[in-house]
Amino acid sequence: MTTTTHPAPPLLSARRRWTVLAVCCLSMFLVGLDTTIVNVGLPAIGHGLGVGTHGLEWTVDAYTLVLAALLITAGALADRFGRRRVFRTGLVVFAAASLVCAVAPSVEVLIAARAAQGIGASMLSPVALAIVVNAMPDPKERAQAIGIWASVFGLSMAAGPVTGGALIAALGWRSVFWINVPVVVAALVLTAVFVPESRARRAGRLDLPGQALLTVVIGASVGVLIEGPRIGWTSAAALALYAVVAVAMAAFIRVESRLHEPLMDLALFRRPVFGGAVVGAVAVFTALNVTLLLNTLYLQHTREWTPLAAGLATLPMAVGATVCAPWSGRLVGRVGPRLPLALAGGFLTAGGLCLVRLETHTSVALLLVAYALIGVGFGFANAPITNTAVSGLPPARAGVAGAITSTARQFGSAVGIAIAGGLVTAADPAELAHASRPGWVLVAACGVLLLFIARAAGPKNNTPRPGPAPAR
Repeated sequence: MTTTTHPAPPLLSARRRWTVLAVCCLSMFLVGLDTTIVNVGLPAIGHGLGVGTHGLEWTVDAYTLVLAALLITAGALADRFGRRRVFRTGLVVFAAASLVCAVAPSVEVLIAARAAQGIGASMLSPVALAIVVNAMPDPKERAQAIGIWASVFGLSMAAGPVTGGALIAALGWRSVFWINVPVVVAALVLTAVFVPESRARRAGRLDLPGQALLTVVIGASVGVLIEGPRIGWTSAAALALYAVVAVAMAAFIRVESRLHEPLMDLALFRRPVFGGAVVGAVAVFTALNVTLLLNTLYLQHTREWTPLAAGLATLPMAVGATVCAPWSGRLVGRVGPRLPLALAGGFLTAGGLCLVRLETHTSVALLLVAYALIGVGFGFANAPITNTAVSGLPPARAGVAGAITSTARQFGSAVGIAIAGGLVTAADPAELAHASRPGWVLVAACGVLLLFIARAAGPKNNTPRPGPAPAR
């Protein structure tokens, strides 16, 4: 496939630019919400479809695995064929898959439909960010827009359990999928009216071998984490999966390093700021998803709370993310990523440490404080991570740039679900609190990792000036 050159898009008015941001944020809220809204409904889904914790893990991770695996290619397709076109296609696929989820008669159908949701969502996350970046040519305005975008995405994930709990209490677990349809219809209409078409000025070849190898690496890595407790960590099947991951990773590095236009430019990871942003994204979303799944199972199985009560318990987390995410975006624009990253690491560490001695009857006050601290940390983390990662690449490759960060997020989400589920799969309700303690240690460790990344981050924003796009 030959390289195609497209003209630069016209400059939009200030009102139109911020309207485009609002439309993209609406769609991204939907993607983030579906990453976590199902968590609080897992016990109800398990009861309704007659499936245990192991099957429920795949219900969540089928979505995040497919999303993580396809994000970069979706960004590259959008750069070549048109971001609005791919964005609208993703919305339609997402809505159709949501309808199948809502009427799924079995867990197998539900898992397959969740994977299809991930295909649709992969066309939304990096493409929305690319649309926003290309609509904002001024570096300062772009940094503010990215901060808002990241804040909305983070808020949607934190708000998922609260929204899910309320829907399940009122309408049952299938309603968490029905709710997607009217939101998608609104997003489709608004996109057609307000979002202009855009492409990378020079869109190049697609790296199908790299895409296939990346899918194997992500799928096998998370698969062994989910299946490990069941098949045994040293069983022949587990050893085979380890080998698959190692061989696929080596092949991926070899293929990508030899291509002129690779799926993922591995040279970027030699830059500490970019590599730190990607690692930080994995850490933050691992911590968030460990928190959400352990919270759901602990409160509903051990303490026998209703889905609504379990969802409401995460309200301090959602409030913390809501208040601190826009504040973090402003801080990034003023002083750079170091301070908000340090605050994120400190609060995540504190929240995890609050629950490392979790008991069956730990006080509700301590639970709420811990969730609030984790929410504040999560709120501070997204804007500096997203801005730093996107600023590390030319604006013309915004689709691929956003996809790398989004892949790291979703990979972290899948890893978090797999680890948390593995910790408590075999635990009965009375033992679940004790079994979940390593998960809270992991949350604190993710916070400590962010502190190290903050120390290495530059004190000022490194957003590049817009310039001519290199050939892909």
